[in-house]
Amino acid sequence: MFSIHVERVIDKPIQDVFAMLSDHENYAQFKGVDEANLLVHGKDDKNGLGAVREIIAGGANLHEEIVAFEPPYKLGYKVIKSKPLPYDHQLGEITLKEQDGKTHVTWRSKGHITIFLLGSLYFDKQIQKNGGRAFGSILKQIGNS
Repeated sequence: MFSIHVERVIDKPIQDVFAMLSDHENYAQFKGVDEANLLVHGKDDKNGLGAVREIIAGGANLHEEIVAFEPPYKLGYKVIKSKPLPYDHQLGEITLKEQDGKTHVTWRSKGHITIFLLGSLYFDKQIQKNGGRAFGSILKQIGNS
């Protein structure tokens, strides 16, 4: 199983940080993301509950459904389709809190690669390592923009 947990304080208002993290079509601006598309609009908000985004990065193609949308405090997602590796994604959650005019962001993701035992252990470790680095990079880039 992989478990990714990244925390960062960003020197920007919470509304701005949430807007950047929830604008799925805009993810292609982040380092390491090759392409980002909004495949299905959300029910009440384009990027909101029920939206499905496609993220193409590092040879992976992920379709993520938005399962929690509480601006500007919480964005939850679940990987519903993945290539080339099959995911059993149990948690994808970004929570934001105001902190002295800045924004404290916690980004967590948990799951498991569902292929044969030895391969899954290797791939889970790689996803945990690379995912943590990618999430941290995105948050750093938001802070520097």
